[in-house]
Amino acid sequence: MKHTIEEQLRNKDFLLIAEIGVNYYDIAKKEGVTPMEAAKLMIKEAANAGIHAVKFQSYKAETIVSKDSPYYWDIKEEPTRSQYELFKKYDSFGEKEYRELAKFSEKNNIEFLSTPFDIESADYLESMMNVYKISSSDLNNLSFIEYQAKKNKPIILSVGASNEDEIDRSVQLIRKYNRQPLALLHCVLEYPTPYEHANLRKIETLKRKYPNLIIGYSDHTRPGKGYDVLKTAYTLGATVIEKHFTLDKELKGNDHYHAMDPDDAKHILAEIQNIEKICGNGELKCLPSEIKARENARRSLVAACDIPKGTVITETMITWKRPGKGITVDMFDKIVGKCVKKDVKCDDVLHYNVFE
Repeated sequence: MKHTIEEQLRNKDFLLIAEIGVNYYDIAKKEGVTPMEAAKLMIKEAANAGIHAVKFQSYKAETIVSKDSPYYWDIKEEPTRSQYELFKKYDSFGEKEYRELAKFSEKNNIEFLSTPFDIESADYLESMMNVYKISSSDLNNLSFIEYQAKKNKPIILSVGASNEDEIDRSVQLIRKYNRQPLALLHCVLEYPTPYEHANLRKIETLKRKYPNLIIGYSDHTRPGKGYDVLKTAYTLGATVIEKHFTLDKELKGNDHYHAMDPDDAKHILAEIQNIEKICGNGELKCLPSEIKARENARRSLVAACDIPKGTVITETMITWKRPGKGITVDMFDKIVGKCVKKDVKCDDVLHYNVFE
């Protein structure tokens, strides 16, 4: 199995995860193909776009919701008013299908993972994934978190709709059993998330509170032309970004209307790469590209008058002017009192070879 996610978590390199979820069912209907063919098509498109990993959702309607669970999404985009009815439409895949998708992902050089929503899927996914992803919806499901933590693999935990004490409790529980890399993803459980509700400063808060963890962002906003939400999230410290993925953002249904498509993904990766270039490495040192300007824009010690051979330098005999290729101005006090061993003309840039 590819270890891209684990490696990038350990190195805190940027990681983009395409949340395919169950969007392949709608793509299958649109394209007139089977759900498996649609899922593979989406994996291939994600890989071609340069995305690092694809993520699915492994559940059965009967084990995730009761039959009277109400909706909490935008019914103008997804008209189904029952969670059970919605999940039932998208739960035909099991171990066999996800194993096929995991192998197909590896063949296409993109890492596979799927969020388990029950013990059965947590178990059968173990041999297919290097990393476990735990949904925001299970943040208070402590026994299930413990079960996955004991698998001793890196964990990505979304913290949407949670309070500080709940996050603390889950982190402490994971760390009780698991010392592998742990990423917390800021997330807003509002589909779609209005920009004014994105609350991206929570990323900074998470970084301050959990300095030893990886901090990221799971996004449910509609992709904007400039991708400002994701760029801002990255700039604030989110090194992992997870976003729903589709091949048609106009499709009605589960998670298409706030998803990125392959073109969005390419632009997002390019924008993040550009930000990385702009931000640099943060070292407090002169850049190689600044050396020429440094030499010419800084000042050197310069003779303020003609100075005959054998003269002892006084403060009034020297000044400072550009360029900075002579004795640097911070050596002023050390030059005063030295004797010149040859004639120096007014406005000469001083070098050590003129002194005894």
